[in-house]
Amino acid sequence: MSVRAGPTASVERGPRHVGSDAPFLVALCVLGGVYLLLIGAMLVADASFTTPRHLIAALGSREIQYAIRLSLISCSLTAILSLWAAVPIGYLMSRFGFRGKAFIDVLLDVPIVLPPLVIGLSLLILFRTGPGQWVENVIPITYAVPGIILAQFMVACAFAVRTMRTTFDQISPRQEQVALTLGCTRSQAFWRVVLPQARHGVLAAGTLAWARALGEFGPILIFCGATRLRTEVMPTTVFLELSVGNIEAAVAVSLLMVLAAMAVLLVVRVFGRTAPFEGAQV
Repeated sequence: MSVRAGPTASVERGPRHVGSDAPFLVALCVLGGVYLLLIGAMLVADASFTTPRHLIAALGSREIQYAIRLSLISCSLTAILSLWAAVPIGYLMSRFGFRGKAFIDVLLDVPIVLPPLVIGLSLLILFRTGPGQWVENVIPITYAVPGIILAQFMVACAFAVRTMRTTFDQISPRQEQVALTLGCTRSQAFWRVVLPQARHGVLAAGTLAWARALGEFGPILIFCGATRLRTEVMPTTVFLELSVGNIEAAVAVSLLMVLAAMAVLLVVRVFGRTAPFEGAQV
């Protein structure tokens, strides 16, 4: 007598054979490792091309000292200005919906996707218009130090805005809504509840804007020129030293920029995460 299993009968099967993940992981490591190897090779090549003597000689140059000092000052001012713009823009874009938001969102990304030379040229044209010339009569911008800060700000602020919007998106609006129901105004809820939670994001946005401003070259070259002891910053120093064949000094300044950028990126990696809600006062 034969018995056939019904439709509900369970069928025991042996364990399925699962292939090894090793080929897939090796392929990932190889593809990603090529790029990492290229980055490391560039840094090693820069370090091996110059010597401590060249670095000390570069730091002793009056022109390079001026460029380093102007870079540090302008980048710091640019980072502060970027935060003043990025915090309110990021908060508004994260918390509110309004007509034209998609267009503004695209507009905020324009400085990121545009070629740097185009930004410098656009600024140059802007200050050839009537309103721009009126501003020039009050404060010299073109081919002057304020123009350096403006050129850096136009690009660096866009990165700070994206960082702050991501920061506010990661903060739950629940505590803010509770503060509003307890009698706080929107301003009080922002300063007492939201901003304390976003402090790590603010630090990340500021350091990212500072690092981006430090490496800005194209807009500064077009909008402000590369005049020694006037509008010379570290990226234009590299360009000027290369143009006269002083490769050792150019590499030495480049290494200084690499070290500064790595220090800033380390700060962003360590403090760039949004802190959890920790005793914000309502």
